Amino acid sequence: MNNMNETMQFQFNLSEPQSTKEVLLDVYTALNDKGYNPINQIVGYIMSGDPTYITSHNGARTKIRKLERDEILEELVAFYLKQS
Repeated sequence: MNNMNETMQFQFNLSEPQSTKEVLLDVYTALNDKGYNPINQIVGYIMSGDPTYITSHNGARTKIRKLERDEILEELVAFYLKQS
């Protein structure tokens, strides 16, 4: 049985957080891999906030939930307008 008086050491992933673009590309790829329409699924998630629009394949759901939906939308609008 483990002794609860001993010091426990935990390791956390201290890597740099992904940019919004990187997360969206990862989510897009995961959705596409699973046979979903990635655009429809991502829009459904942004509009509703329902994480089940995003597959858990390759950690896509976990990744996208680390971002605020309004930040995703801001990034998309800014990118779209810069392209015009």
